[in-house]
Amino acid sequence: MSGVVTGDAVVLGLQPARLPSRALAVLVDLAVVWAVYLLVMVGLAVATASLDEAAVTAVSVAAFLLVLVGAPIAVETLSHGRSLGKMACGLRVVRDDGGPIRFRHALVRGAMGVVEILMTFGVVACVASLVSERGRRLGDVFAGTLVVRERMPAARVRPVPPPPPWLVGRFAGLDLSAVPEALWLEIRQYLTRARELDPAVGRRLAERLADELVRRTGTPPPAGVPAEAYLAGVVGERQARDARRAFTETGAGAGTGAGTGAGAGSGFGVGVGGVVAGPGGAVPPLAPQAVLPVVPPVGTPPGSESSREAGPSATGFAPPA
Repeated sequence: MSGVVTGDAVVLGLQPARLPSRALAVLVDLAVVWAVYLLVMVGLAVATASLDEAAVTAVSVAAFLLVLVGAPIAVETLSHGRSLGKMACGLRVVRDDGGPIRFRHALVRGAMGVVEILMTFGVVACVASLVSERGRRLGDVFAGTLVVRERMPAARVRPVPPPPPWLVGRFAGLDLSAVPEALWLEIRQYLTRARELDPAVGRRLAERLADELVRRTGTPPPAGVPAEAYLAGVVGERQARDARRAFTETGAGAGTGAGTGAGAGSGFGVGVGGVVAGPGGAVPPLAPQAVLPVVPPVGTPPGSESSREAGPSATGFAPPA
């Protein structure tokens, strides 16, 4: 089961990252940071060549703190827990409750990382990650964070359970245009993982998502409908609308193609002396067909205008002589 039981800005059902993937992400981050640090130190060595030893030492310590400590903290804060190494490995740092981290979380992790990773060459971090049930190092424990996997195999994607039969069609008039895709994703992930959550946690999460959905749609749910059933009914209504829209577009495209093909395949011909000349040459005329006389409406006096219009000339064709 996933270590994340609720979500705010991340998808529910994420798995905690283990030591191999975390170690690879740290190696990528360290390679980038050390490359930048060496370039900065070379530039500072050229720029501070005329300064005394104390000034050079102060500048070196400041560069160490800014590049090796401050830069990772800033990157994790601005990217909400995704450094270059974590993006390459499909990882993200989140809070224990699944929400996005903030500056104080990144600051504690970065400060502890100096001791865990830089000063002990990663030994303390590896031991703590192996001992922890969810693969957390000391910086994660003190900051209240967790590193999770963002990219999941496609086979793990589960279908959304159908809504209760008594709710089918109850939300046909609901306006869903103001609901963002992020909220749809959270609702879908909750519905697929609802049976794996703790009942109390799942109920609170369903109520929060239902309140957000009501705020977006402006229509409260029917009285007596549980939050989970309400979410399933609205998602089912949206899926039904998408299916109808796709079917309508497919049918319209097929009708347009059939009409165009029929129009392009229609021939033309000019009749001369009983022979029809068409694109393929002279074609023998068809046998004359019997034309039924048009009977005027009941009650129309003979010789009236309606009777004349209803005569043989009204059809545009004359019977054969």
